[in-house]
Amino acid sequence: MSEPDWSTVEVSRYHEGTKHHYHRFARSLGYLDWASQPRPFRSFRGTRLVSLFPAPGAERLAEVPSPAYDALFVPASDAAGGTTLPSTIPAIGFFLRHALGLSAWKGFRDTRWSLRVNPSSGNLHPTEAYVITGGAVWHYAPDRHALEERCRFDDGAWPLPLAAHAGSGSPFLVVLTSIHWREAWKYGERAFRYCQHDIGHAIAALRLSAALCGWRARLLDEWTHDELATASGTDRDQDYVDSEPEEPACVLLVTSDNPPPFGTTEVDRLVRAIRDGTWTGQASQLSEDHVQWSFIDEVATVTRRSRRDLVEDPATDGPLRAPALPDRPSLSWVCGPRDSVPTEGEPVPATKIILQRRSAVAFDGGTAMSHESFRRMLGRIMPGDAVPWDALWWPPCVHMLLFVHRVADLDPGLYVLPRTARGEALLRGAARRAFTWESADHELPLWRLASGDCRGLAQRVGCDQEIAADGCFSLGMLVDFEGGLRAHGPSFYRRLFWETGIIGQVLYLEAEAVGLRSTGIGCFYDDGVHDVLGIEDHALQSLYHFTVGGPVEDRRLTREPGYEWEAPA
Repeated sequence: MSEPDWSTVEVSRYHEGTKHHYHRFARSLGYLDWASQPRPFRSFRGTRLVSLFPAPGAERLAEVPSPAYDALFVPASDAAGGTTLPSTIPAIGFFLRHALGLSAWKGFRDTRWSLRVNPSSGNLHPTEAYVITGGAVWHYAPDRHALEERCRFDDGAWPLPLAAHAGSGSPFLVVLTSIHWREAWKYGERAFRYCQHDIGHAIAALRLSAALCGWRARLLDEWTHDELATASGTDRDQDYVDSEPEEPACVLLVTSDNPPPFGTTEVDRLVRAIRDGTWTGQASQLSEDHVQWSFIDEVATVTRRSRRDLVEDPATDGPLRAPALPDRPSLSWVCGPRDSVPTEGEPVPATKIILQRRSAVAFDGGTAMSHESFRRMLGRIMPGDAVPWDALWWPPCVHMLLFVHRVADLDPGLYVLPRTARGEALLRGAARRAFTWESADHELPLWRLASGDCRGLAQRVGCDQEIAADGCFSLGMLVDFEGGLRAHGPSFYRRLFWETGIIGQVLYLEAEAVGLRSTGIGCFYDDGVHDVLGIEDHALQSLYHFTVGGPVEDRRLTREPGYEWEAPA
């Protein structure tokens, strides 16, 4: 047997070292140093600013009819005939507003804070976005709903395969980065995990917003860490003097049609043009004082994507691609209940659901959800060729452990939802023999392991948080940990978290659509969750938890729209 890759060992060391245990938590300060709290928005001084607010007297893209919420989730090939916006700057503004913009402002007495369309652990928002279009690299500033021009470059470097498929507008790129300090300020060494969750939420938010515009969006796997850093300007140390660095994460291609892939030659040409372009701007500092968490820096380094994570396809001499997981499963279960729950009245606009999404702070402990809503929600997170799953290039790696509390016509108890045949095999191999494995649904691979009140168990493994027990159900996301790292290398550690974040974003929206609310739970006792099933190795690991229920609203808080121009006249 060959020796394990050193960097994969380092990933496992970080993962083990940042687990929460019943007797201790992962390392953090243990308190909030309010004096060093990061400022909520990054900006670049000395850049040209282009406002994305609707111009007075101009056609307001905000008034473009929104598709029905359910229409967002159909496969792109079935969405033909809907509204397709030209990829102009105003349309890109509409796209960004419904993916990464401000959704609301809340206040209590003299304190006021913003919420965003894309969720974030602790509302700390480590994710930054850069748009590459029209021979320029732009930083998106959600507080001002504006683009800051960071770089001008020769737009002749735009890959020809894309230019030839411009359709009703030029394709553009969105690069996402993370500011680790935003999360580390509160969560210490575990913060790298939460930054990756947030990247996943942002990927899903961007893909769903692209569907609003009649566009497609997909992650490009051909780009290395260094290429992402150059394209976003985050490798320009001179622009980040005394400022917190940004860690490149991924790039999405947004198009109005389905263009062919472009290979490493075209990527290299574009990146060189951006590197040699004219750059402006100095990054703002978020905190004057910092705590250095070297464990985060170490895992960030070993999970950066490099050429060794990609292989050339000898049959086509095509672009570098990641190898597939061994024994890639047949996606025979992706046909879960995609149809909407029958409702009275007009369909709910997608923009309404997207902008009203909130994270629940507490549940009432009494609300129950219908069985149809539960099935619909689980069907939405099953993989397939529908939005947002068509944005990913890897086979599904995330499977569900469910604690069902109050769902009509379904016994309370412990359930699993494997999202692939491989996932079911992993779960069955890990689970205790005493489980019953009774089929609980005729369309979904939902299996009842044990019946009974599991509220106390859900709360206990969820860091003793009542919100895990007081909802309709909660769940833990178990990932194909060893298989993913073995097939794709250490950089896939990030992508495992991204997939959980994408699932989380769908659950957030689905909860809103059925009149409930949800929230992600990043604090859980890792091995305590594994003990529930009997997991004793690293084949499956718990990476994210979620809970759905009837929210308890704090009526002391004031609420305002995300932007002044959206306030009622």
